[in-house]
Amino acid sequence: MSATIRIAIASIVIGTLVLGIKMLAWWLTGSVALFADALESTVNVATAIAAFIAIRVAAKPADASHPYGHHKAEFFSAVLEGVMIIVAALLILREAYAGFLTPRVMDLPIEGLLINGAATVINAVWAWILISRGRAARSPALVADGKHLFTDVITSAGVALGILLAIFTGWWVLDPLMAGLVAVNILWSGFNVVRVSLSGLMDEAVSQETLDKVREVISKEAGGAVEAHDLRTRHAGQATFIDFHLVVPGETTVFDAHEICDRVEAALKDVVEGAKITIHVEPEHKKKHSGIVVLD
Repeated sequence: MSATIRIAIASIVIGTLVLGIKMLAWWLTGSVALFADALESTVNVATAIAAFIAIRVAAKPADASHPYGHHKAEFFSAVLEGVMIIVAALLILREAYAGFLTPRVMDLPIEGLLINGAATVINAVWAWILISRGRAARSPALVADGKHLFTDVITSAGVALGILLAIFTGWWVLDPLMAGLVAVNILWSGFNVVRVSLSGLMDEAVSQETLDKVREVISKEAGGAVEAHDLRTRHAGQATFIDFHLVVPGETTVFDAHEICDRVEAALKDVVEGAKITIHVEPEHKKKHSGIVVLD
């Protein structure tokens, strides 16, 4: 079992634990804001399950039906997570509106805050682990899950502040008001998760920083070639696809051209983790004078 899959399973367990703790805090207090916080944790559990399934699918090797692999499965998971976040936010807005019309005094607010605070600490630690490990493993599903959890930590802190103000001022309308603010923040988070994931599904190119590294490697390592042009990149989950045309002198043998390609591929894989490289070799008359200049 890979480390990424183990982390995904742990997310399900921790998400369920945090959900139980937050539901206890809501049950003790009857707070609309704490209900909103708990409802977001319901989304966490569901999306952790979706991330686990997506990672398992993405790890499958290429086959006849999917010759480029199953890497994009993780993007589908992240899109699903974003949509579920938005749905949860709309449900919270509905509860906040009802609470705003008929505000009520909370039961055991301090006890509820302490219990909810314990859940927030657990989420903060796990969010940091998910983001750091997800980036190291180049897993969009884990990074998206971690970012959402971090948003949950921030909103939980806001909820606690709002409830404390309600306790000290007696303005119990602050409870549903905080729930409404949480919902707006969750909506924004869900929108960003969907936006980033759709860019991956649409075969968005790698970052400019990565692209500059790729061009530099080709320029330095393709000695014996003339130029490289029509460079294209895209990322899909843990894989980064790179393809380009490599122009070689007309007298270059197939063996020598292949040696150049092997050298470039090895160098690219050293700087771009998970690189999947395709090089189309062309004779010198195909030179475009507008691509990557190869250094001698």
